[in-house]
Amino acid sequence: MGVGEMAKRERVVRMSVEQPLWRALTGYRVLTMVYAVLIFVTGRDRYERPWIAVAYLAVLCVWTLATLPKVANAASCTKRFLTADLALALTGILLTPLADAHAQSVDGPTLPTIWTAGSVLAYAIKGGWRWAGFASSLVAVANIVERAHPSRDTVHNVILVWVASIAIGYVVEVARASERTLARALEIEAATRERERLARDIHDSVLQVLAMVQRRGTALGGEAAELGRMAGEQEVALRTLVAGGLTRTSHVSEDESEGAVVRVVEVEDEPGDEVPVDLRTLLAPRAGARVTLSDPGVPVPLPAVAARELAAAVGAALDNVRVHAGTDARAWILVEDWDDEVVVTVRDDGPGIPDGRLAEAEGEGRMGVALSIRGRLRDLGGTAELLSVPGQGTEVELKVPRPPRDARGKAGAK
Repeated sequence: MGVGEMAKRERVVRMSVEQPLWRALTGYRVLTMVYAVLIFVTGRDRYERPWIAVAYLAVLCVWTLATLPKVANAASCTKRFLTADLALALTGILLTPLADAHAQSVDGPTLPTIWTAGSVLAYAIKGGWRWAGFASSLVAVANIVERAHPSRDTVHNVILVWVASIAIGYVVEVARASERTLARALEIEAATRERERLARDIHDSVLQVLAMVQRRGTALGGEAAELGRMAGEQEVALRTLVAGGLTRTSHVSEDESEGAVVRVVEVEDEPGDEVPVDLRTLLAPRAGARVTLSDPGVPVPLPAVAARELAAAVGAALDNVRVHAGTDARAWILVEDWDDEVVVTVRDDGPGIPDGRLAEAEGEGRMGVALSIRGRLRDLGGTAELLSVPGQGTEVELKVPRPPRDARGKAGAK
């Protein structure tokens, strides 16, 4: 099955480490709003002008509840909102001496109390440590002005908010950079897997045809020899392209509301990939006068995609026998059905593979074993082992994990 026959779909992988921070900030603003109201209620007797505190806290409660969607994500948290939110916090700090005349002489809480930290944290999460430093500096100045003669505890609290907000902003910036790196790595992995899948399909079809045209053209001579030469040149060029030229240009974007985003075009297998298929029916056409098939005599069910890929790997192994061992070589296919895996062994009586030849062939772009066999088995979670002794033939052992027998029985009963 060619890639052109497959249905393609786009999957968007969204990764966001900062989103939990926005959710935590939402809860923090609500809780600190309630805390500010309770502080006023329990200490209302000390306020000379309690109506100022009541009016401010009423505005604070309405603003906090009405703007909860604004702190749901980075996209909603606009610069205009941040400016208004911080202005409300600063206003509450500066109004404290008007509501409580003794606030400057007594080290008591301001009207917004620790709700102010929520405004600073919104700056940190939205814009990083620089924004956090700007907002916390304004809060520090407002607290010093409100106290007139700041105590040691006031200075400590101001420094704590300043350091904590900058640290959180820095952590957010590092998290965003990590998300972009992870998105890039995922895209590279997806592109590499797609390249290997395309390379296997090309090896099993186009490259085999070009190699055959080259051999037959050279044998026939004349104009056919020229055609064979051209086919050979195209085969070399295509092998080079398959070996290293199919990677795609990366496309990683960043969505403010959800963090780093990577769009990956995936190839979706044909429908029914989870429907069990008897592996024997796919291997039976491989048997012939010089290829002997030995199977358990009972169905060997595998998921359709696993069965197709395993059969294709067997076909690639037989192609190698025909090309490298000669048309007179004999081959044997042995199918073993175990509880946890299916093992298919392909053995031939050819001359074997000289030491180092596989690595040399892979370097030349001839990747029949590397991609058509090992690559397929790796994608299935299996393994492919090759044993070859010069003069004694070659043996390829393919192992594919399979679901337990009870699960297979249920699937087969559908």
